[in-house]
Amino acid sequence: MTGDIGATIQRAREHSIGDLLRRSARRYPQKTALICGEVSWTFAEMDAVCNRLARGLLGHGIQKGDRVAVLSRNSHAFAALRFAVARIGAILVPINFMLNPDEINFILVNSGARLLAVGRDFVEQARAATAKGSAVETLIWFPGEDPAAAPDGVMTFDELLHSDASAPETSVDSRDPAQIIYTSGTESLPKGAILTHEAVMWQYVSCIIDGGMATEDTVLHALPLYHCAQLDVFLGPAIYLGATSLITGKPVPDNILSLIAAHGIKAFFAPPTIWIAMLRSPAFDRTDLSTLRKGYYGASIMPVEVLLELQRRLPNVRFWNFYGQTEIAPLATVLTPEDQLPRAGSAGKPAINVETRVVDAEMQDVGVGEVGEIVHRSPHLLSGYYHDPVKTAAAFAGGWFHSGDLATVDADGYITVVDRVKDMIKSGGENVASREVEEMIYRLPAVSEVAVVGLPHPRWIEAVTAIVVVKAGETLEADAVIKHCEAGMAHFKVPKRVIFIDSLPKNPSGKLLKRELRQRFAGSDTLDQAIQNRFAG
Repeated sequence: MTGDIGATIQRAREHSIGDLLRRSARRYPQKTALICGEVSWTFAEMDAVCNRLARGLLGHGIQKGDRVAVLSRNSHAFAALRFAVARIGAILVPINFMLNPDEINFILVNSGARLLAVGRDFVEQARAATAKGSAVETLIWFPGEDPAAAPDGVMTFDELLHSDASAPETSVDSRDPAQIIYTSGTESLPKGAILTHEAVMWQYVSCIIDGGMATEDTVLHALPLYHCAQLDVFLGPAIYLGATSLITGKPVPDNILSLIAAHGIKAFFAPPTIWIAMLRSPAFDRTDLSTLRKGYYGASIMPVEVLLELQRRLPNVRFWNFYGQTEIAPLATVLTPEDQLPRAGSAGKPAINVETRVVDAEMQDVGVGEVGEIVHRSPHLLSGYYHDPVKTAAAFAGGWFHSGDLATVDADGYITVVDRVKDMIKSGGENVASREVEEMIYRLPAVSEVAVVGLPHPRWIEAVTAIVVVKAGETLEADAVIKHCEAGMAHFKVPKRVIFIDSLPKNPSGKLLKRELRQRFAGSDTLDQAIQNRFAG
């Protein structure tokens, strides 16, 4: 076979994220693909918009392999950018809009992003981040679900659209990088997980099969698309299947309930904190939720009492628990509707395209009920951390990806997460690296030692809590610690409470025993009241 025919065959066999929308457009051209505010696109219309956007990016100098960052709430423009970037072989870099300018700047510099798409609420934040130095050459203003005028001096989404709606000719291999998603670990600086087109698409297949997803679904996307859960567990599979997507940037209970009723939503994902808030809304019982059939949750364990209440108040809804992490695109294991109550608290079993074990330090499988680390093999997995071969090698030690989560496994193969090797706190569905908060608090001169842990809470699931030892002869108030953190960190990382103690518990080798701190303070009678007082109103 000559080189020419080999290249021709390879092109004919291409299968990338950008191809999925085009194929759905050919199957269902007149079916509604996406609704966001006043915008409604059929699959044919969305495909044409993505072609025009892709050509606009090419005309603006964005080439295959270039990084395109986005800092925005959910919108039709965000969804279009996702597929347009993939269509030309550029690499998407979604950024958590709750980060401060310094944190955003790190991601922009580390990724080498050349273009930054910005939502209406984050233009000044983006300007402050890019002013600190980066490769970003252009800011693109993104419209949201509510009409608004673009600020002066910023190119708009509509201005970027090219007049030619034909598909660009860029060749994209399934093994090419599709996105770099930054994830916080125990270190202060986040790591960029590189995910290829094939990794993300294999994950789509797992979601569709194990999540009972279907072409007939109308799916509400309310949680931020910067997070791979909403972007790749729900939006991507919906477009792949030809299901209808309703996008909102307002993940508040009354808006969610209203949209479910108004649009006949059939499937919806949210972390437990949002499901709990919906149940507590006065609008819940007066809203027609009869079309809802599929409920998904993740990011943290759903309390058993909340599961019971959900099944009582939404008797026609089947629930799935999706467990995973950014590095596995992100689905790893699934707890099915049939197992929700019999296996409450479990992360379920590995998804169809994932092999998962719970192992000891020698990479041997642990016994039933014993604690070990969760490790994975899967085509979903990242191909490495961007510009970080050392952490990449460590993550894949022994030929398996090390999740950093500790778990037990029962006799039937169900996995239950019990702790986090990396001390990651999941508060309100957001990841908080404890060490990053600790490093910030250590900057206070009066602090001798500090440990940051997540403590159980009915609203936040885990409340970020700082346990501080003050230097002898010094004084320090809780409000001073909180205000110090607020000045330098995203608000979701700021401790909800500060506890002062005389010394931190350690083992004989000097290792801090955070588990002991969690056990000691988890039942604190004052935690709920402290949080209520601080967040009253």
